[in-house]
Amino acid sequence: MKKVPCLPLGPLMIDCAGTALSDLERERLLHPLVGGVILFARNYESPAQLEALCARIHALREPPLPIAVDHEGGRVQRFRGGFTRLPPMGRLGEWWQRDASAALEAARGIGYVLAAELRARGVDFSFTPVLDLDWGRSNVIGDRAFHPEAEAVIQLSNALIEGLHAAGMGACGKHFPGHGWVEADSHVAIPVDERSLAEIEIDMQPYKALKLDAVMPAHVIYPQVDSRPAGFSPVWIDKLRHDCKFDGVIFSDDLSMEGASVAGDIVARANAAWNAGCDMLLVCNAPDAVGELLARWQPVLDPVRAKRIERLLPRQPAPNWTVLENDSRRRTALTAIESMIG
Repeated sequence: MKKVPCLPLGPLMIDCAGTALSDLERERLLHPLVGGVILFARNYESPAQLEALCARIHALREPPLPIAVDHEGGRVQRFRGGFTRLPPMGRLGEWWQRDASAALEAARGIGYVLAAELRARGVDFSFTPVLDLDWGRSNVIGDRAFHPEAEAVIQLSNALIEGLHAAGMGACGKHFPGHGWVEADSHVAIPVDERSLAEIEIDMQPYKALKLDAVMPAHVIYPQVDSRPAGFSPVWIDKLRHDCKFDGVIFSDDLSMEGASVAGDIVARANAAWNAGCDMLLVCNAPDAVGELLARWQPVLDPVRAKRIERLLPRQPAPNWTVLENDSRRRTALTAIESMIG
C-alpha cells in the first residue's frame, strides 16, 4: 500500500487484533480520526514479527502513526520472550529505602533498557511511569507504584525518565491526579475518591515536579472537586495544564473501561474526553466501538493537539539490536535488573 502523505495525526489511538494487520485494520489506520496504535500481548509473537508489524504500521502514513504499548515492568509488560524481564517499580522503592543513590542509578538503567529495546523493535512509546503513590489500598496499582512517599516517587521516576529520554523515548505519567487511594479497579468498576482537593495535593506533586511528555488522567471520580472522572473533567484538565504547567499530550485512559461508562455510549465518552481537553483518546479491545466512532464521531479537529501528538514521535534514530546487545549502559542495567528479579 502506498503511504498517505501529510495526513495530520487524529485524536484516536486504536488497537489491532493479531500479529499482522487485516485489510479492515489498514483501512481504519488511514482514517483521519486515527492518530496512533496501541499494541498488546496478543500482537506479539517474536521480535522479528513485531519489527515487521511496526514497519507496516509506520509505512502507512506520513507523519507515521506513533506506536505505543503498556510496558512498565512487573505485572504490566506486554512483550516477554525476546525482551528483558523488568521488575515492578515497587522493587526500586524498596531499594531506595536501603540505598537511594544505587536505586536511582538502577531506575535510570531500567528506563534506558525499557525504551531502547522497544525502539529497536519499532515501538515508539510506552505508557510509563506510574506516578501513583502506594497508599497500600489499591490492588490494581500495588507494586506498579514506586513508593508511598511523593519525594521518592519524584526522584525514582525522574531517573527512569532520564533513561527513557536517553534512548529517545518520551514519558507518560499516570494516572493523574492519583489512583493509589481508591480500592476499586477502574477496568471493572467506577472508583470514587472522597478526599478533598487539599488531601489530593500530595498525589499531584510528581506532576508538578517532573518533565513529562504525556499524562494520562485516571478514570476516577473525585466528587469534592468535580462529579466527572478526571479524564472527562475540564476542571482536572485545567489543573493539569495550569497548576502543574503541563504542555504535553493528554491521553484519555481506555474509553472501553468500566470507569468510563459514566459518560454514556462510546461517542458520548469520546465527546466528554475531547471536550474536557484530552488530546488523544484510547479505545482498546473494542473493535465494534472503534467502527462506531469512525462512523459517527464528528469532532472539530484541532491542529494544535495534532502537533502535540507528533512530538511523541522519536527525534533520534532507533538503536540497532545487534549494537544494543553490546551497549555498556544496557549491560550495566541488566546486572541491576537481575538482582531485583532474583
